Amino acid sequence: QVQLVESGGGLVQAGGSLRLSCAVSEHTFGSYPMGWFRQAPGKGREFVSAISWSGSNTYYSDSVKGRFTTSRDNAKKMVYLQMNNLKPEDTAVYYCAADEQMNTVVGGRPAYWGQGTQVTVSS
Repeated sequence: QVQLVESGGGLVQAGGSLRLSCAVSEHTFGSYPMGWFRQAPGKGREFVSAISWSGSNTYYSDSVKGRFTTSRDNAKKMVYLQMNNLKPEDTAVYYCAADEQMNTVVGGRPAYWGQGTQVTVSS
């Protein structure tokens, strides 16, 4: 069973930055594509970004492209989401997710999810 634990959320002013981290329990973590999703109040869960197992390929939603960067450290079994130039519309609970297949992650149906971390951006 893959366990994911997010951290790094908080309250930040518009234009500020936050770095989210996701710790992964699975010893085969290095072979899993990983993703970040978010869910704002009253809205459905939204794809934010994904990263291949090697870290060589990354994908972003149009709403965060150019502002957010995802990376991973397979030796530490960690995935990161660097969020810059944050906007009030980025306010949401952010989830880390994993699956064996990249298309499943990008398609919003990964098998494994973290519990989420709250990000609040004030205007």
